[in-house]
Amino acid sequence: MLRQAIATSSRALRSAPRTSSAAAPLVRPSHIYTRAASSPAFTIRAAGSRWYSDAKTSTSTGEQAEAPASDQAESKESSAQSDAVAELKKALEAKEAEVKDWKDKCLRTVADFRNLQDRTQREVKTARDFAIQRFAKDLVDSVDNLDRALTTVPVEKLDAADKSEHLQDLANLYEGLQMTESILMQTLAKHGLERLNPDGDKFNPNEHEATFMAPQPDKDDNTVFHVQQKGFKLNGRVLRAAKVGVVKNK
Repeated sequence: MLRQAIATSSRALRSAPRTSSAAAPLVRPSHIYTRAASSPAFTIRAAGSRWYSDAKTSTSTGEQAEAPASDQAESKESSAQSDAVAELKKALEAKEAEVKDWKDKCLRTVADFRNLQDRTQREVKTARDFAIQRFAKDLVDSVDNLDRALTTVPVEKLDAADKSEHLQDLANLYEGLQMTESILMQTLAKHGLERLNPDGDKFNPNEHEATFMAPQPDKDDNTVFHVQQKGFKLNGRVLRAAKVGVVKNK
């Protein structure tokens, strides 16, 4: 009985402190709460009543969260800028090609216009210089007839000391024909028509037409020794070649 009473009392004593301790609230020192209140960056953890700081952890976590977002924004911005630059380069290249094309067209147009001006001026000058070509061709036959009329008059009759009335009339006619021929040739020369008399000149196939060849001991080869028909030039262009006889000794 005694043992049972002692055991019961000991059990009661053991259970009493546990109940009181479970019912009573935990009391921390006031200086600990003061420090915790003054430093909001610190929080209390239950394990072993030790203090831990979450400030660095939260800061590093925020930086890690902001870093990928800023990197993505920068990458998007750089890609957008590169796309805009590429589009501007393409547009610039297209405009440069267009400018080059138009410049080439303008230069070709100016060159064609200048060539047209030069060609037109040459054609106008040619038309002006040779406008009387057909008229001159018809006129040279009359000049030839006038020249033949002068050459048919014997020189001894013109130089006779005692001239009869008929010889004097012939001399007067010859002098009038000479004056007419001289005035006619001066008038034709004003319009660019000139007569060619190549007697004694070297044969020129561009201006002369050889009708026959004969030996002449006192003359060099390819020398014109006889003029059968005189030639004519109109403003430097051969209108009619002179018909000549050429020396050929060999």
